[in-house]
Parts: sequence; structure tokens; C-alpha cells
Amino acid sequence: MVDKFCNYLVNKIRKQMPEIDDERAEVILYGLQLFIGEMPKIFLMFAIGILLGVWWQTLLAFFLILPYRVASGGFHLKTHIGCFVCTNLVYCGNAYISTLWNFPNQITKYITILLIWIFGLIMVSIYAPADTENLPILTKKERKTKKVLSYILLNVNMLVALLIPNVTISNILILGTILQTLSITRIAYIITKNKYGYEEYLKQQQQATI
Repeated sequence: MVDKFCNYLVNKIRKQMPEIDDERAEVILYGLQLFIGEMPKIFLMFAIGILLGVWWQTLLAFFLILPYRVASGGFHLKTHIGCFVCTNLVYCGNAYISTLWNFPNQITKYITILLIWIFGLIMVSIYAPADTENLPILTKKERKTKKVLSYILLNVNMLVALLIPNVTISNILILGTILQTLSITRIAYIITKNKYGYEEYLKQQQQATI
């Protein structure tokens, strides 16, 4: 239903703007699918958070991790159901676990944050911004901007997690940051059968010059 509606909207747009080519239309279609398809999932996610008794923690997890997600990118699942399940695990699951879990001592917490911090810096340097074939990030300026933002947001998340006295918020930042960092890695892309859009673009450019 979502795909049909988005296709209808793109066709209407192309009739009004004939200059839009097939490649640009695909980008518009993908953007519409993300926006229209994600809104019901977000409302359902918060509903599940209410049922679990962690509605404000779910809301917090969403808004604390979203900026890092937007900057660093990550894989996208092929089906709406898969995306819905993954989204709930990342945000509702994060919120629920964060209210129950506590580190046995501060030293363990500090070591965990340090390891996630180092791992994140390495992964961001290699993969961020992690795009997809459907929505590649092709301009060097945009890629550089998002990489810099990824570094900044990773550092902010880890510093806040380290310094904030609220255990739940600290846990949300720690768990959310590691999950998001894992989503940009090559192994995550292989498991979810995604490809980095910029890499595929470069391969096509190389093949075209041969």
C-alpha cells in the first residue's frame, strides 16, 4: 500500500515537472517511502513503549540517537516489517534494557565507554557516512560534513554518558551509540544484504571509463 501510494505521488510530480529524470525520480520515491512508511512505525513504536512502561525513555532514546543516526547513516532493511522490528529493538529495546541494567561498578562502566568510543572512532573513520544504493551520498562536501558531524556526535554521546549522573540516560546513550555504530559496519551491510551507495557509484564510474 505504501509503495503504491508513493509511486502514485512520484508519477504526479513527474507530470508537473517533466525535467525529473528516472534517476532523480528513484531518489524522490525512496525518500517518500522512508517518510510515509516510517511515520506509522514511529507512532507504533511509542505505543509499544507506553505498553512496556518506558514511554519517556523510548522518546529519549529516539531523540538522543537520531542525530548520530542521521549523520553516520547505516543499513536499511528491505521490508517494512523488518524495519519496524529493528526500529523497536533499537529504541524500545534500548529503553527497556536501560531501565533494568546497571554496571556492577564505575570502573566497568568507564572501560565499556572507552572501548565503545575507540571502536566508534575507527568505524566512523572507515565507513561514515554509510549510505545505501537507493540513497547514495555522492558529493564530497556532504560526505565530509556528515563525517565531521558523526565524529562530533559520537564524542558528545560518550562524554554525556560518562559524566551524567542519571543511570538510565547514560545507559541509553551507551547502548544506542554502539548499536548505531554497528549499523554502519561492513558486516552489518553483508548480513542485511545492503551495499554502500558511494562504493557502488565509484564502481559504475570505473566500469564506464573502461
